Amino acid sequence: MPYAIDQRVDPDVAAQQVRKLSNQLVLRGEGLIPKITLSSLENQYFDHLIPAIEDAGTGGKGQQLLQSLAHFSIEREAEIESICSTNHQGFASASSQLLLVSEQSRALMTDIHALSRSTQTSTETLAREKKALVESRAVRQNIDEANEALRDCLEVLRLANQVYDLLGRKSHYSALRALDELQDVHLLKITKYKIAHTIRGSIPDTKKLIADAVMTDLNTWLFRIRETSQFLGEVAFYHIEQRRARHKDRAEKLMSLGNFKLNSAVESVADEDEEFDILDNEDVQVDFTPLFECMHIHDALGQREKFKVDYASTRRQQKDLLMPHSITLVDPDGSSLSELLEGIAGFAIIEKATVSKARGLRSLADV
Repeated sequence: MPYAIDQRVDPDVAAQQVRKLSNQLVLRGEGLIPKITLSSLENQYFDHLIPAIEDAGTGGKGQQLLQSLAHFSIEREAEIESICSTNHQGFASASSQLLLVSEQSRALMTDIHALSRSTQTSTETLAREKKALVESRAVRQNIDEANEALRDCLEVLRLANQVYDLLGRKSHYSALRALDELQDVHLLKITKYKIAHTIRGSIPDTKKLIADAVMTDLNTWLFRIRETSQFLGEVAFYHIEQRRARHKDRAEKLMSLGNFKLNSAVESVADEDEEFDILDNEDVQVDFTPLFECMHIHDALGQREKFKVDYASTRRQQKDLLMPHSITLVDPDGSSLSELLEGIAGFAIIEKATVSKARGLRSLADV
C-alpha cells in the first residue's frame, strides 16, 4: 500500500503523517519506503520531516530507516528507467519534430525579415512615386491653367482684331458692340495679365476711332444728300404736277370734287391709289442708314447731345450754302429760280423725313 502526503494539507498535519510513517517503517521492519511526494520548493515540509528523522535516530531505528530509504531510491530509479525506456521513441520523435519546427521557424523568420525589407523598399518606392504623382498633378494643373489663360488671351486678341476688321468693312455699330463685349466680358477673365491692361487702355482711343469713322461716313452721306436735294425737289414738283392733273380730271368728272383743294383730306383719299414715296422710287432713293447708325453709336458712347449739336450745325451750314447771295429773276427760262426752289424743296423734304424717322434728333422748331 503506497503512502503519500497530500501537498494541499496543513503543514502540522503533514508532520504528524511523516512521524507516523517513520514509526511504521521501523516497527514493521519493511524494506520499502512509501512513495512520499514532497515539493522541493516548499520548505515547510522539511521543517517537519527533520524532527521525524531525529526521533527515529533517538529510538535506535536509524539504520533501518536508512536501509528503507536506500531501497526506496533504488525502486524509484528503476521506475524512472522504465518510464524513460518506454517513452524514448516518442521523446526522440518529439525532439526531431522540435528541431524541424525550430528550423522551419528560423526559415520563417528569415522570410519575414526579407518580406519586411521588401515591404520597406516598396513603401519607399511608393512614397517616391506618390511624391512624383503629386508633383505631376501640380504641373498638370499649372499647364491646364496656362492653357485656359492662353485661350482667354487668344479670344481677347481675336475680338480686338475683329473690331478693326468690322471698322474696315464700315460695320461701325457691330464694331462697337464687339468692343463692349471685349471690355465687359472677356477682359475680366485675364485681369491679372499685362495684356488686359494694355488692351483696356486702348479702348477709349478705339471708341474715338469708331466715332470719327462713323462721322466721316455721315458727312459723306450729308454731302450726297446735299447734291441730291435739287433733284429730289425736281422729282417732287413733277409728281405734284401729275397729282394736280389727276385731281383736275377727277373734278371734271365729278363736280363735287372741284370744291376740294389739292392735298386736302378728300383729295388725298381720292388719290390714294396713286401712292408715291418721294424718298424711295424709281428715280431717287434716300437711305437713312448712315444717320441711324451714327445716332446709335453716339447714344452708346453717351454723346447724343454732342451729336445733335454737330448735326444741326452741319445742316445749318448746308442750308446757308443752298441760299445764293443773289438771284436773277429775269432769266428767259427762269432756270435760276426753278433750281433754287427745287433745292429748297428737296432740303425741306429731307428735314421733315429726319424729324419723322430719327425721333429726338431734330425738332419741328429747328426745321
